[in-house]
Order: sequence, then structure tokens, then C-alpha cells
Amino acid sequence: MKEFIKSVKRYLKSLDYLLILLCVSAGIFSIILLYSIYKNGFVPSLSQVKTQIFSLVLGLIAALIVAAIDYKFISKMWFLYAPLALILSLLLFTSLGVTVEGTDDTGWLDLGFIMFQPVEILKVAFILSLSTHVSKLKENLNKLPHLALVCLHGVIPVLMVSMQGDDGSASVFLFIFIFIVFSAGLAWRYIITALVSLPVAAWGIWTFVMQPHHKMRFLVLFNPEIDTSGTYLYQSNLGTIALGSGQLTGKGLFGGNYTYVPEIYNDFIFSYIGMTLGFLGCIATIALLAFICIKILSDSLMAVDMLGKLICTGVFAMVLFHSVINIGMVLRVVPVIGIPLPFISAGGTSMISLFVSIGLVLSVRAHRTKKQSMFIDNKE
Repeated sequence: MKEFIKSVKRYLKSLDYLLILLCVSAGIFSIILLYSIYKNGFVPSLSQVKTQIFSLVLGLIAALIVAAIDYKFISKMWFLYAPLALILSLLLFTSLGVTVEGTDDTGWLDLGFIMFQPVEILKVAFILSLSTHVSKLKENLNKLPHLALVCLHGVIPVLMVSMQGDDGSASVFLFIFIFIVFSAGLAWRYIITALVSLPVAAWGIWTFVMQPHHKMRFLVLFNPEIDTSGTYLYQSNLGTIALGSGQLTGKGLFGGNYTYVPEIYNDFIFSYIGMTLGFLGCIATIALLAFICIKILSDSLMAVDMLGKLICTGVFAMVLFHSVINIGMVLRVVPVIGIPLPFISAGGTSMISLFVSIGLVLSVRAHRTKKQSMFIDNKE
């Protein structure tokens, strides 16, 4: 009993309470925003608010459980979670795959008793599996056959998710891949070759891969007049108007004269922050997300091995890319590609998956000494 109490005390002492506080604060802020959106008539029911509350509580519990497990042990279980995540994603190509209203991709899996987004689970599995793969290679990463297999590891989820029509999430996987491989010590000869080849690759993708509606999302950013039907800029224009209407301090969370924006509770929630809380609210939100990213990076510096460092790097890349692209969509500096604002946009699967990812970061910090384990004393 005494050993168990000692283990619990050691576990509690090892937690990164600041990172937990920042993430929980973002989740509570999300609940407040969603309740405001409901009270102001932008969504018909409280279901999204209830889902967000449940997901925040469940996500926090999951993060604390994951933090108690040595990330090296979790890494070794890749043969369980990686195939499961892939199977769930492949089921989207069957009749179980659902396209929900307001989206243009088949991203929801309807199992009858529950409906969720497998891509969010796949992101966590991808961070873990790719980090495990790359960390095992060590200096062999820069040998061409091994690097080719790593690239194949990265290409599979990108293509799979892109085929579902979710180009936003496909770009998230690509960004995570780049950060992890670069952090693992990719040789500069490969980096320079990739940079030199980038214009040709971009031309090939633009010419032979991208559909007309994909191209229009980019073209309207530079020449809005070509969107004669108003299809591509409708949501962006409303989002920009809503964002700027709050001016410095906003119209308040309740009882103001608000602008309607499609998907304001999800992809365009940042415009609602600007409308209700103004410029100051937007700056505070950006600062909160920036602090979360900084804390993840600082915890990566405490990792005792490459695996822990790469896991933290992958989580950092995911949160950073989601934040930058989502805010960029509202500001009309990047195309609208359907990426939610982490911890803040509505979405139960996203919230839980994010907290599981944070749990992995907490585990890397908690198990930063080779002899330490949360509930088992490692004598090795």
C-alpha cells in the first residue's frame, strides 16, 4: 500500500499542470462560446454544448490515464492501434461513411449507436507510429531504402484521407510528417533536393491532380472578382464581416446584433470570437494556443530519447498547423479547407483526440528518467 501511495505521489508530482491548465482553459472557453452560439440562435439545440462538456471531461480523464503509462510501452503497441485506426478510416469508403450537412467530405463513421470522425483517431495513431518508425532507424534514416519506407508511411494516410475528400486533414498529416522527419535529423541533401523539386511538384499537382473547385479556392484569394457566383467567398466574406464587426472589445457573448456565418460553431468559430470579444479576445485566443504550443515544445526538450522528442514534435505540429490554418481561413489568407480550431471548435472526437495527444506529451515529461515509471519501479 505504501508503494502504491508513493507511486501516486510521484505521478502527481510529475504532471505538467500548466499544460493541463492551458488545455482545460481552452476547452472551457469552447463550451462558453458554444453556449453563447446556442443562446444567440445560431444552432437549434444544446446537443453540441453537451457533447463538448462530455468530451472535455472524457478527454481530460484519458489524458491523465495516458500520462500514467510509459510512452515507450504505448509505442510498442503500434500493432494494435495503427491497424485499428486504418480499419476505421477504411470503413468510411463503405456505406457506414457519412457526409454531414455543411461539409463536402465523407468524414463521419456511423456505427448506429455512435457517430465519430476516424481521421482524428488516425492523427494520434500516425504521430505514434511514425515516431516509433523513425526513432528505430536512428542514423539509418538517411539511407535511401529506409527513407523511402518512411515516406511510404507518410503517404498512406495522406492519400487515404484525400480520397475521402478531406484535403484539410490530408495537409495536417503532411505537415506532421515533415516536422517529425526533419526533427529526426533528415540530411540536408534531401531537404535541398525537396526544396528544389517543390516548384515542379507544385506545378504537377496543380495541373494533373487538383480539380477545378480546388484551384478556385486558391485563385479567389488573389482575384475575388472571378467568383461571379459567390460560391467560394460566401462563407469567407461573412466570416470577415463578423470578425471585424467586434472591433476592439466585441459585442458581448449575449444579446448583440450578430452576423450569421455558416459553420460558425466549427471551422469559423474564430470569427465568432472576433464578433463577440473583439480584437482583444482574438489576441487572447491566439496567445492561449501559442502558450500550449510552447509548452509542448518545452516538454519535448525533457525527453530522454528520440522517441519522446518526436512524439512531442508531432503533437506540436498538429496543434500549430490546425491553429494557423484555421485562423488563416477566417482572415482570408489561406483557402477554406475545413480545419477546426484546436480545443475550441465544436467536435467531440477532435476534443478527445487532442487530449489523448496531450496525454502522450505528459507521459514523455513524466517518464523523463530511465528508472522512473508511474506505477512500476523499473530496475533496469
